[in-house]
Amino acid sequence: QVQLVESGGGLVQAGAALRLSCTASGRTLSMHAMGWFRQAPGKEREFVATFSWSSGTTYYADSVKGRFTISRGIPKNTVYLQMNSLKPEDTAVYICATSPYYPAKQATSYDYWGQGTQVTVSS
Repeated sequence: QVQLVESGGGLVQAGAALRLSCTASGRTLSMHAMGWFRQAPGKEREFVATFSWSSGTTYYADSVKGRFTISRGIPKNTVYLQMNSLKPEDTAVYICATSPYYPAKQATSYDYWGQGTQVTVSS
């Protein structure tokens, strides 16, 4: 089992930045990659970005490429999602998850999920 805890969400104005954190605990040796998804009310869960623990490489959805950065964090087993130039359409619950695959864009490729953190961007 792997437990994931997200933090860093909040309410910001358009154009602002936020940094989300996701820290994993438990059987973390089984993790190959960590990803971020988001889900807005009434919409399907959407892939945002993924990070490979072994190579450090990253992969992004087109909608966030150039604005968001996923990276290894501190302490160990933490991943950050730096979100710059936020837009109202980025408003969603952001959820981190682990996967044995990289790069994985489908939610079905992820096995453990956090509870999520709310990000609200006002216009």
